[in-house]
Amino acid sequence: MTKDQYLRMVEQTGEDIDWERCPPEIDDFPESVHSAVEIFTSLGNRIFPDVGYIGKDFTNLEMFYSLFAIEEIVERDWILEIILFLDAREIKENQRQIKAELNKAKRK
Repeated sequence: MTKDQYLRMVEQTGEDIDWERCPPEIDDFPESVHSAVEIFTSLGNRIFPDVGYIGKDFTNLEMFYSLFAIEEIVERDWILEIILFLDAREIKENQRQIKAELNKAKRK
C-alpha cells in the first residue's frame, strides 16, 4: 500500500490518520537518504555464478561522495550505514531466491 492509497482509504472510511501506520514515500526522507539510495544503486554489484549476489563493490564510493558533494565525516558515516543496510537486505533477498530455486529444482 502506498501513502496515497492509505490516505484515500482513511478518507473513505472516515477514520483519523494514524501517521505511525502510514507508509512513507521517498520524499518523506531527508536528502541524505536520497543520496544514499542513489549511491547504492550506482555502485557495482559483485556477483559470482555459483553463489549469486555477494554485495556491492565499494571501490568507487569515494568518487560518489565527491560527486554528491558529501564532505562531512558524520554524513559520510550515515550514508555508509544506509548503504550497508540496503546491501544486507539485497544479499538476504538474493540468498532467499537462490534457495527457493534450488528447492524447486530438487523437487523436479
